[in-house]
Amino acid sequence: MLVLLLVAVSFVSAGGDRMRRIAAAFDWHSAVVPTNYRLDAWVSPPVYTGRAPVILPGVRPGETAQAGIPAAVTVPAGSVLVIRASGQSGLDVSVTGGLVEAAPDAAVKPPAGAEERRFTVKERGTATVRGTGHDLAWSFVATPDRAPTIALTKDPEPQARGALQLTYKVDDDYGVVEARATVAAKPPAAQPGVSTPPDAAPRPLFDPPETPLSLPQARTRAGVGQTTKDFTENPWAGAEVTLTLTAKDEAGNEGRSAPIDLRLPERLFVKPLARALIEQRRILALDADRRDTVAVALDALAIAPDRFTPEAGTYVGLRSIFYTLVRAKSDEQLRDVVRELWAMATQIEDGTVSDAEQRLRNAQEALRQALERGASEEEIKKLMEELRAAMQQFMQALAEELRKNPQMARPLDRNTRELRSQDLQSMLDRLEQLARSGARDAARALLDQLQSMMENLQMARPGQQGDMDDEMMQALDELGDMIRKQQQLRDRTFQQGQDQRGQRGQRGRRGQPPEGEQPGDPGDYSQLQQNQQALRDQLKKLMEQLKQKGFGQPQDGKGDQGGDQPGGDQFGRAEESMGDATGELGQGNADGAVDSQGRALDALRKGAQGLAQQLQQQMGQGPGPGQPGRGQARAQQDTDPLGRPLRGRDYGDDTTVKVPGEIDVQRARRILEELRRRFADPLRPGSWVLFNGIRVGDVTTVRIDPDA
Repeated sequence: MLVLLLVAVSFVSAGGDRMRRIAAAFDWHSAVVPTNYRLDAWVSPPVYTGRAPVILPGVRPGETAQAGIPAAVTVPAGSVLVIRASGQSGLDVSVTGGLVEAAPDAAVKPPAGAEERRFTVKERGTATVRGTGHDLAWSFVATPDRAPTIALTKDPEPQARGALQLTYKVDDDYGVVEARATVAAKPPAAQPGVSTPPDAAPRPLFDPPETPLSLPQARTRAGVGQTTKDFTENPWAGAEVTLTLTAKDEAGNEGRSAPIDLRLPERLFVKPLARALIEQRRILALDADRRDTVAVALDALAIAPDRFTPEAGTYVGLRSIFYTLVRAKSDEQLRDVVRELWAMATQIEDGTVSDAEQRLRNAQEALRQALERGASEEEIKKLMEELRAAMQQFMQALAEELRKNPQMARPLDRNTRELRSQDLQSMLDRLEQLARSGARDAARALLDQLQSMMENLQMARPGQQGDMDDEMMQALDELGDMIRKQQQLRDRTFQQGQDQRGQRGQRGRRGQPPEGEQPGDPGDYSQLQQNQQALRDQLKKLMEQLKQKGFGQPQDGKGDQGGDQPGGDQFGRAEESMGDATGELGQGNADGAVDSQGRALDALRKGAQGLAQQLQQQMGQGPGPGQPGRGQARAQQDTDPLGRPLRGRDYGDDTTVKVPGEIDVQRARRILEELRRRFADPLRPGSWVLFNGIRVGDVTTVRIDPDA
């Protein structure tokens, strides 16, 4: 009775808390909490986020956990929840949702007598600890790490010396740590009704180029970067490719830019033999199965050594490459041939300048990599000395090459910035000062600027007037390309007509009735017709450009006098003949189209020769009475409004008293003689000869059916 009385009194005196106390009598988890019990918890975000740890509510000695689940804590995905308890054995933790237990951190050991559990927060979830008076719980929301973005801010810009400059913008929530530019072969355009068998696909010897991109900072959250990369030595230079930029963050997420189609810049080779070797190098590098075609071309280049290879060393080297190619038994040996072709072409083209230029680029790249990885001051100093030496050697090589070949110098444009040796020295001094003082990002930016300047560096001589002949040479280069395309169209038209006649002859021999006397099926020539029309449109555009610049127009009141006028109306005749060829191809008349294409070729050649004569007249004889010549215009630009000579740009006498014309006349004469030699050269594009049943050119080599 006494026990029952005590129970009744306790139940009444407990008031509203009576039920919780009764339940606590049967709760073995929270019945006993040691007085020295302590529980700590925190969340450590990934290091690359730069965020501080988040401290969570815990339990101190003599306390009990607060009941209920607090508001959710937002943390970056991949954060680590650390729960550490001391004063009681057996840390009981349960998790739900996107929390996954992680391995203990060997680098961080908990204090003696403490127990620790770690969990990775991948997605939304909760963690609950029992045995703390009340269950202690936390709720988490994980913020995913988004992929970085990268995009070109402007079109890729080819540089004067063949490099490619890329300008791009990168963005990421925590920072981009790596960026690259990848190149893939552009798939050939599909032609209607034409299927390419799998075994006919090209077999390149080299993978497409891939290059790292410079970032504005080591970990860039948002910024604009710029990289100048020299692809000229790569066998893919000059190929049609698809370019894609890729950015990666610390977490491994990748972002890609929209792909862009472009033609990789290539080095311009002026000497015919060097240009021919580079073309054959590209053919072999991009398709190893065409090695026989390349071998025939290399053999043909040695037919007349006194004309093509007057130097004995060049001839011996060319024959050595030819025999190496013929005897090659593996792709690696073919790659060696590709490398040898490049080495010979650059040696023929510019002698020692090529080696000095490569050394300079290597020194720039070595310094850039050292700045990016935070190299020591001693290493930076050594690399700067190598860069200075490479720069000095490159400038000396340029000066020596200019002394040997004055015609290599481009005209000096008054609007072009001049780079003096003291300017380069100042930039190098500033670069070394920034690098050694710890301003690595500023040093990298200055190095990029220096590289861009060197890539656009051109040799020039003061006093040369070059606007006119620059425009003229550009037009003549385009005409040469059009002549080559027109010749190829004519060859293809002739060959397709021969093929169709052969097919009709075979049907006749089998006793099949003839299909009529039509010249051919117009559908068979649709692609040739489209190409011919495109070439005609290109010529029209060139004619309009020449008209706007004052070239190819009647002079001295002669009017349209055909071939007697410099340039005459040959371009108009060529355009008219191209139109005739387009119509005849539409009718399937191969023979008529070949004749019209031949007339177009002849008119293009004569028009180019007339254009060169007009260049000589305008540069040598002057524009005529009443019109200021180039020398007079230059003199006017070098005087102030009162007619006094300006001394700010040139150090010399008044330009109005100089004798103008002699250098320009000699230069124009050399250009004209060179053009005449080129058009008379039977091995240049647009002309061909037959040698033992083989068609030889400096771009392609095709076997011709002797019975055609």
